[in-house]
Amino acid sequence: MELELDTFGTTALILVLAAAIAFLAHRARQPLIIAFIVVGIIAGPSVFDWVHEAEALELFAEIGIAILLFLVGLKLDVNLVRSVGPVALATGLGQIVVTAIVGFGIATLFGLDLLAAAVVGVAITFSSTIIVVKLLADQRELDELHGRVALGLLIVQDVVVIIVMIVLTSLGEGTTDVGAEALRILLSGGGLLLGIAIAMRWVLPWLLDRVATSQELLIVWSVAWAIGIAALTDVLGFSIEVGAFLAGFALASTRYREQVHASLSGLRDFLLLFFFIVLGAELDFAAIGAQVPLAIALSIFVLVGTPFIMIAIMSLMGYPARVGFLAGLAIAQISEFSLILIALTRDVGLVGDDIVGLITLIALITIGGSSYLIPYSERIATRIEPFLSRLQRRNPRVPEPATGSGYDAIVFGHGRFGTQLIRELVDEGCRVLLVEWDPFAEVRLEDEKIADRVDVVFGDARSPDFPETLPLHDVRYIISTVPDVDTNLVLAGALRHHGATCPIAVTVHTDKQASAYRPALIDDTISVVLHPFRDAADDALDTLRRLESARSDDES
Repeated sequence: MELELDTFGTTALILVLAAAIAFLAHRARQPLIIAFIVVGIIAGPSVFDWVHEAEALELFAEIGIAILLFLVGLKLDVNLVRSVGPVALATGLGQIVVTAIVGFGIATLFGLDLLAAAVVGVAITFSSTIIVVKLLADQRELDELHGRVALGLLIVQDVVVIIVMIVLTSLGEGTTDVGAEALRILLSGGGLLLGIAIAMRWVLPWLLDRVATSQELLIVWSVAWAIGIAALTDVLGFSIEVGAFLAGFALASTRYREQVHASLSGLRDFLLLFFFIVLGAELDFAAIGAQVPLAIALSIFVLVGTPFIMIAIMSLMGYPARVGFLAGLAIAQISEFSLILIALTRDVGLVGDDIVGLITLIALITIGGSSYLIPYSERIATRIEPFLSRLQRRNPRVPEPATGSGYDAIVFGHGRFGTQLIRELVDEGCRVLLVEWDPFAEVRLEDEKIADRVDVVFGDARSPDFPETLPLHDVRYIISTVPDVDTNLVLAGALRHHGATCPIAVTVHTDKQASAYRPALIDDTISVVLHPFRDAADDALDTLRRLESARSDDES
């Protein structure tokens, strides 16, 4: 049953099919990403072949990708990402090398020749920025330590994949001077960054003040800016993802970023469904043939092996095994860049269509697996905590007792919301003790220029014994920005057990999480539940002040 893709009727039919299957998936509590991939398989050559010419859907998909990366750049906190620079570089390069070597070995064991095995090994090293950002954003975990590590690692991977694409493009064009081509890209990239820096400093603030007078104009201008910069980077030899990310980053320091983000979130979600539909449509089972066992073996390696590669690298750098596991689980899928790379290698004659089908099937399996694993990553990590503790290096950084005194507040964790709370507390003259399990947290505090009012102690909020080392009796507030219910219940109980009498606040991301705290709120183990995506930091602090005042009145 063939239909022309570029007709309105065919596109409408695919959207109706997507809506129906997505509804069924939602009722069955299945990830919508899987539903959209299934739509692509049904509409693709494996079933009805409605999308045998996919230019229209691919255009929508590319625009959706650009909007997604634009919004990621828009929300980027430079200080948070800068803090994970060393571990992002180490894990990014280390994971690429280890994954490529093991992938090469598995491919040769299944009978691929050395060249094809090497190409497959490289192709499975890159993780999907789209999937990682989408799923972590849905879980509100981009600001968590493992989310920041994963985001930094993806940036490193993007740089590596661009270099590989330069080499492949040069081979395809018959270019012998790869160094000259790399120099051209370097100069082009430098010029682009300089231009964006100038625009950020002198052009964009002035322009946005005038554009933002109309909500409709702001939306149209933002989309045009994102797509325009993405197209420019594509012309310069980079990817549209890089350009869209830079376009968002250029607006991240403006006061309109939240308004733009809220306006474009719905458009992003709608357009991204086309990416997943196209991904499913590109799977042609006839082209895969005997590669299915190899695809399954490599998919298992990516899904299971990647977290343990990350644990090994991050443990050596002093990070807890749990953080390495969560970051590894987040990146345990292969990238849309993998599909682009494998297509390039086919175009230059290095591999055939069977290898392209192999990588496409691995992409579907690993992306589907991630769609199930990432939403439950915290639960999985908690279940296997004893096993993870055995994987920790022998001499990890252990929790430190707090040696200072005179603190007004103790804050556990400092992602975006925690950092805002700390700023508010410091502005009021409070001394803050920050409890972190990020070994490099001090760097971010120095960057925020509040280190003179904030002390940092390394500790684990999940340890019931750790609160005994804290100066609990004189503090006015204790706030946990850790978004895990089980961790916060253990922490709050331990704090009360060791003598904390001040208000204790915890943060949640969903109403379902908030309902889990009702028993603790009733018996006053926990004093208040904060919604960081609803409550501004200053409003949250006002709530804590009122609680402190009420407690003082009750005690008097």
